[in-house]
Amino acid sequence: MTNSPTASHPQSDVFSALCLQLTTGSEKVQQQAILQLPDFGQDGEKALMEFLQQRQTNLPTWIDGKVYQLLAQSNSLEAREFLLANFPNGLVPLKSEGNIDYTELQKLLIAQDFQAADRLTLGLMCQLAGASAVQRKWLYFTEVDNFPLLDLQTIDTLWLVFSEGKFGFSVQRQIWLSVGKNWEKLWTEIGWKDGNNWTRYPNEFTWDLTAPKGHLPLSNQLRGVRAISALLSHPAWNG
Repeated sequence: MTNSPTASHPQSDVFSALCLQLTTGSEKVQQQAILQLPDFGQDGEKALMEFLQQRQTNLPTWIDGKVYQLLAQSNSLEAREFLLANFPNGLVPLKSEGNIDYTELQKLLIAQDFQAADRLTLGLMCQLAGASAVQRKWLYFTEVDNFPLLDLQTIDTLWLVFSEGKFGFSVQRQIWLSVGKNWEKLWTEIGWKDGNNWTRYPNEFTWDLTAPKGHLPLSNQLRGVRAISALLSHPAWNG
């Protein structure tokens, strides 16, 4: 692949501008370019593959996640072969100190099946906590305190990368800190409460990217403020 793909498309100037925006623009500009490049067919797809390949040595961001999702949804054989050759285990490194397999979570988030991904996230955290948590299907705050840093960071990165940076524990933590650790303000800000009314699971939650920032994953399922406080205060988010 070359650094400056040339399109045979009649709107080659537009294509060239989009390629430049993809590599040099702000995240907002990059996002717009990513969404427009598939309109240029094979040339657009090649530009997206080149972009992703050039950034392969860096930690993935939600911009990389957006490109990966588009390529994964493509019907072209070239896109599928590219992803298999360059990202055989997916985009995000699935690191775990707890010997947990996050492959299925990554697949669900790539497909933007956020409701299934949310259920699986809780299940995986119960696995981290041990057999008792798996059986009861929820977590004690003391179990959250003992979670490995690496596993929480892997889960969080998966949510961040495949949600345009809108979802994840670290996003919830940022909002929590911004409202002075006021739980009532946090619940309202992330759409878990409306006035005095709690958002009812599952139908009142929003399972797509129109949701408020920090809406997912539903760590309120951890039951009570002590558990979510332990999660948002975890050392995984320091540094």
